[in-house]
Amino acid sequence: MQKRVKYDKAIKTKYPEQVVIAIAKDKKGKANPVTLGWTMIASGEPAMMAIAVAKGHYSVKTIRHSKCFTTVFPSAEMFDAALFFGTRSGRDTDKFADWDCNIERAKVIDSVLLSDAVANFECKLEWQKAAGDHIIFVGRVVASHVNTKRMKRLYTLAPGHKMGSAGK
Repeated sequence: MQKRVKYDKAIKTKYPEQVVIAIAKDKKGKANPVTLGWTMIASGEPAMMAIAVAKGHYSVKTIRHSKCFTTVFPSAEMFDAALFFGTRSGRDTDKFADWDCNIERAKVIDSVLLSDAVANFECKLEWQKAAGDHIIFVGRVVASHVNTKRMKRLYTLAPGHKMGSAGK
């Protein structure tokens, strides 16, 4: 049986929620990572992924400029990096200069991969659509990469930046 409640109470049942890091370069060629919780597979054939970015985030400009982005599934060990990337603005900070992490050049698009992630997906921007206070970006996956080590993914487990692995 279901009980009617307000949205802000019901939405708290969404956890654990997957975490992704999206990366796109700005006009100066600086790669800007941002941590996001709202993502999905948008198509299987062709492979497409969608991310939702708040309208005011600097990442909206970087994705629109570069017309591509990397979607990263961070490992549970990347908690601190994910928190840093999600709580600083690329407008004011060169996040990769201020946070030491292992990056590699993307193979197909003009972006970077996070070496310590579970997986990286290189996406060419297909379309974008305003959705309330966010912009939904859909990218065609043009290259996929997985880590050679077995590792757990990072998830948001509860409100307030509580992140960790969701599995055993």
